Amino acid sequence: MPRLPATGGRDVHTVRFPVGRPPATVDVLIVGAGPVGLAAATELTARGLRVAVVDRARTATLVRAGAMGHTPRVVEHFRRWGLLQRIREAWTYPPEWNRGTRLVTSLTGHELVPVPRPSFRGPGTPDHAADEALRRPQTVLQQVFLDHLAEHGVSVAGGWELQELAEDTEGVRGGVVDVDSGERRTVRAAYVLGIDGGSSTTRRLAGIDREGDHATEKRLRLIVRTGDISDRVGAAPSATNIVFNDRASGFLAAVSTREWRVYAGPYPLGYEPTEDELLEIGRAAFGFDLELDLVSATTFYHATRIATTFRKGRVLLAGDAAHVRTPGGNLGEGIGDVANLGWKLAAVLAGHAPDTLLDSYDQERRPHNWRVADHSLERSRRSQAALVEIRAGGIPDDADLGDEAVRRRAEIGERLRRDHAGGAGVTFDERYDASDVICYEEGQLASEPGWRPDVYEDDPRPGHRAPDGRIDPHGSTLHDRIGTSFALLVLTEDLTEDRAVEDAFTQEAAARSLPLTVIHLTDPDARAVYGTEYVLVRPDQHVAWRGAVLPDGGARAVLDRVLGRARSGAAVEALGSFPAPAQRVL
Repeated sequence: MPRLPATGGRDVHTVRFPVGRPPATVDVLIVGAGPVGLAAATELTARGLRVAVVDRARTATLVRAGAMGHTPRVVEHFRRWGLLQRIREAWTYPPEWNRGTRLVTSLTGHELVPVPRPSFRGPGTPDHAADEALRRPQTVLQQVFLDHLAEHGVSVAGGWELQELAEDTEGVRGGVVDVDSGERRTVRAAYVLGIDGGSSTTRRLAGIDREGDHATEKRLRLIVRTGDISDRVGAAPSATNIVFNDRASGFLAAVSTREWRVYAGPYPLGYEPTEDELLEIGRAAFGFDLELDLVSATTFYHATRIATTFRKGRVLLAGDAAHVRTPGGNLGEGIGDVANLGWKLAAVLAGHAPDTLLDSYDQERRPHNWRVADHSLERSRRSQAALVEIRAGGIPDDADLGDEAVRRRAEIGERLRRDHAGGAGVTFDERYDASDVICYEEGQLASEPGWRPDVYEDDPRPGHRAPDGRIDPHGSTLHDRIGTSFALLVLTEDLTEDRAVEDAFTQEAAARSLPLTVIHLTDPDARAVYGTEYVLVRPDQHVAWRGAVLPDGGARAVLDRVLGRARSGAAVEALGSFPAPAQRVL
């Protein structure tokens, strides 16, 4: 891809999907070539499955791309796929523009809540992850995924629309049509994965309904294009800002060196603002008069629409096809869907697990999506109420530097600071607390603290994300070491003592031809975090079981539960809750 002459970076304004015909037979047909659909193809291909991707569109464009910010949890998956460095290198504006999310009166105005700038010599990682958050447009992710999939010979075909689904006991027939020529083809797959957006054709053909709150008003996400404004904003302006003034509110975020995303609204559902009206809002967000071109305007809503099930037979939903909510980090939930579902599909198709393992995908992901959606909708309502209150009290003009203006801005900043809460829980707390395939400990679900969007503490109990950390002085992390397989963490203080539990798991996994990595952790800090001697971690980095001794039935019982072979009847009743691990005082 050509480099932009002034600042470097990648020209990913337009991503062109490959031209071709979908294959006749695959393991999984993925409908939708957005970032989540291509991430699913990457995940499944890494697990040895034959996949094909179709999308009605032939291109994706930067100026309509929604997602920009990717949380540290999402970056963990980029790292796991081996694509993080490629994504880092594919920026569309200089990374030094990123200074955190600033709350300002305008781009050239006043900072309302001071945000610490990145420190050249400061700490490089957050508390719970090896990588920080990352800002890249959707098109960057799509191009990186497409390049990776092409290297692995994966079929991605633009211009093909899914029009028919027919399921039988052995698989699904997907009828796809070339949108230009009208050519029809049938793709035979074991499963179809619908990741084709909020108006998903896959969901409609499968007959899956949605539930949740409809919006009562609408908002617009604008992309505006500037000329060279470096004389007003400097050579490295702040790329991510939330604006509060009398005309503009919400994000003003760089998409490229010349294009910026601006929010407008709310408006009544039937109202259509003029282009001049929208451009005036854009100028107000920048804080000075400038020439702007309106490149695109897409409508979005503060509402919740979640599928009543994420699985119906051999059809599964992920990303916006499964859940649409108030904007802000939505793509991360789609990536979480992919990580949860990928290993399960691979286990079923490899014969390691029954088809019923896939039911746990809905059990685990849908409650999580509802938690985050409820929080996001409430947060948006609070933000809107705060904006109304702030505007009612007056927002000084940027040029007003008088004492009263300074006092009022400080007052606004304090008001915003009271409402501003971190999102650590949204980012990391993907706890699965209603799953048939997690070996919960006795009394665990009744005793653990409730989910909070703003709070996260490393929790090693079953159902939670396995706490990560450095395991060698050269930078490798525990998640790096886990890779894409099941992992048994061995945290005994004396690695020469009885290894019966370790041997039981390795022998049982070998008998099933189930990939299992054994990881010996001798660091006392790791033992303190995990609180017991053995921990079984799933391929999606969630704890499946932990303990000092095996339960009745041994390693076989644990793996049967985790792989969905002990889901009903006497088998589950006999297993019950697993005993709590013996706690060690270090």
